Amino acid sequence: MLGTKGRMTQVFDEKGVVSAATVVTAGPLTVTQVKGKEADGYEAVQIGFGAKKESKINKAQTNKPFKVLRESRRDGRDSDPASQASEFQVGQIIDVSVFAPGDVVAVSAVSKGKGFQGVVKRHGFHGGPRSHGQKNRERSPGSIGGGGRAGGRVVKGMRMAGRMGGDRITVKNLKVLQVDVATNTLVISGAIPGKPGTLVEIRG
Repeated sequence: MLGTKGRMTQVFDEKGVVSAATVVTAGPLTVTQVKGKEADGYEAVQIGFGAKKESKINKAQTNKPFKVLRESRRDGRDSDPASQASEFQVGQIIDVSVFAPGDVVAVSAVSKGKGFQGVVKRHGFHGGPRSHGQKNRERSPGSIGGGGRAGGRVVKGMRMAGRMGGDRITVKNLKVLQVDVATNTLVISGAIPGKPGTLVEIRG
């Protein structure tokens, strides 16, 4: 299932226990193509999500005016049960009714970009001591080479300052708390990567 991340909220269960949760507007999805082994060499189902602006649709895309197209395979590399191509037909609509409260899902999305960050924020370094006359070295990384280690060079994989965020993150073992078919809304326990409006993939 594809959707967009919304706001975070709190959900109380029947025992009064509160859980942090994220609201996701999911689907509806439209099956745009069903691929088979004879014609395409593998089995898969292609789905479309979201409406694309009319001004951005060219002639070749007139039959697929969707903002996002995704393909789900069934040849053993994709464990998603929804990828069983033989069960789908072109034009079929898939909505949030495929989920039920209590389902355990994995959610993938691109995390927030944080730009160029230092080692304290990026890797959790403690920095230098705040005493003994230190002026502007509190958040410095310290030595990165020398001292006889690796011949004085900087070894591969050294944790240093650099670009942070903007990575595809998958969070597993999240629970579906609420399903609203009328508004195409899922309420999923916990936090989901990305900012509001980010495209998310939900897999059962």
